[in-house]
This record gives sequence, structure tokens and C-alpha cells, in this order.
Amino acid sequence: MTTAGQLRVGARLVAGGIRDLTVDLQRPSITRLFIGQLPDVVIKTVPYLFTLCAHAQRAAAQAAVNAALSETPRPPEAAELWVEMLHENLWRLLLDWPVAVGLPPAREAFVAWRARRQEADCADLTRALLDETLHPLAAACMARLGEAGGAVASHPAAGASLDPAAWLAYWCGEADSLPALPVLGSVLAAYRARLVEIEAAVAGLAAGEPFPIARAGTGGWGVGQTLTARGRLSHAVHVVDGKVARYQVQAPTDGYFADAVPLTALLANRRFVGLDQARQALDQAILALDPCLPYTLEVHDA
Repeated sequence: MTTAGQLRVGARLVAGGIRDLTVDLQRPSITRLFIGQLPDVVIKTVPYLFTLCAHAQRAAAQAAVNAALSETPRPPEAAELWVEMLHENLWRLLLDWPVAVGLPPAREAFVAWRARRQEADCADLTRALLDETLHPLAAACMARLGEAGGAVASHPAAGASLDPAAWLAYWCGEADSLPALPVLGSVLAAYRARLVEIEAAVAGLAAGEPFPIARAGTGGWGVGQTLTARGRLSHAVHVVDGKVARYQVQAPTDGYFADAVPLTALLANRRFVGLDQARQALDQAILALDPCLPYTLEVHDA
């Protein structure tokens, strides 16, 4: 298991349909390391322990602590967060999605952009990459995904909204469950919405817009939220006598792979001629939900 955890997905192919779909998500208890620590120490440590989307992780941790301690938040560097979101989206759209539909990835174009993403003209570089490379590749990917059909829906990040007050109510024991995650209706729609999302990120970077961050807190309890390429990221903290007594992180992966329901919905009523086709469809559905950790997939013919 990596520091991010491990995801196992299994299924059987029965009479052309997916049956007995199982999802096993294992996460290490990293946040236990924060108990008894000073809040500032936790904020500084978070990006080193949660290295994927590290800027977003730090921003959410900072917002949670500020809310718990009734502190005036210090605005994070918005450009870093926009570029981080672009990086994660481009990784998926240029490298992972083409392979998932049987096309070659645009590896050289992605590597060239990645090497220059910290430059001042990143917005212009990204716009050129989208126009020259991503758009033609996306058209080819959608043509292949379109063969499977599917209703219009939203990608998790595109449909996610920040609602720290609702999360705070759950964190403080005033609500029985967390707010529901956005529902995906099809793999194709998730792909389309991701294209919309990356356009919004480029526009936000070019215009110097603040990155979406929200917080809520009272009496030592605090929740900080921000968006990532995968959806809404939440950090929750309880500070007692100046030290962290409890801490929790809720990433989109934790919700979408808590059970097999979201994957099952994406594959409902799909029929497959053999194991290879079924395995490819499952890979695509997993990619649509976009786990932030490695996964293994086993599909057996009944």
C-alpha cells in the first residue's frame, strides 16, 4: 500500500453483464499523526503527507485552522492552485484518457507543458496546448466514448460546490451524514464536463481570479474546503487548548469509492461481448470517478 492507500475493484462477467461488482478502498490513518500537534505544524506538514494536489491540501488545512481559531485567513497564492488543477486535468486528458479508449497519449506535449508550467505565461502556454493538442485529441476520445452512449451528467469537480457549514454540522455531530456527492450519469458526460472544467481553470488563471476556498467554524471546530480536479476537498479540525485533538480529511475518492454504487450506476444496462471489452469499460468508469491513488482491477468470466 502507498501512503495514499490502495483501491481494489473486482467484478464478474455474467451473460454479457457486469455482476458482483466490489470496491475495496484502504486508506492509511495519516491524520493520527496530527493529534497533539500545534495547528501551524499541521498546516506545514499536510503538503508533505498529501503530496497529490499539495497546494489544495494546504489551502484546505489553512482554512480549517483559521475557522477553528476565528483567525483572519491569509489568501493563498491563487496561481499555484489554478496551475495545480490544470496539471491534474491535463494529466488525465492527455495521458490517461487516450489510453483508456485505445488511442496514443500526447506525452511529449504534456511533458513540454509541465516543464514550463511555473512560468509567467502559463495561461498562454496552456491555451496553445488546448487549441493545438487537446481539442483534436478530445474529439477522437469522445467519438470512441460516444459508442457507449449515456445521459448528460457532470464530472465530480464540475458539479461540486463548497458547503463548509454542512460539513461542520456533521463534524460537530449535529448532522447524521455528509452532504451528497454530485452524481455522474455516464462516462462520456464526465469526460465532456472535464473539458469544460479545464477551460474554466485556464480562464481563472489568465484573469487572476481567486481560487475557490471556503471555511466555517466555531469554538475550536473548523472546516476548510477547496476544489481539486477530482472534486471537493474538505479538511476538518478540532483544536483544544491550542493543540489538535481531532483531524479528518475527506477527499472525493473517499466518497466515490466508499462502495460500489457509483461504479454500478455508470455501468448500468451495459452489455459486453467479452472480458476485454468489460475490463475496458470498467477502467473507463473508474477513470471517470478519478481515484487519487493506484488501483487494481480484476474481471472474471463466470
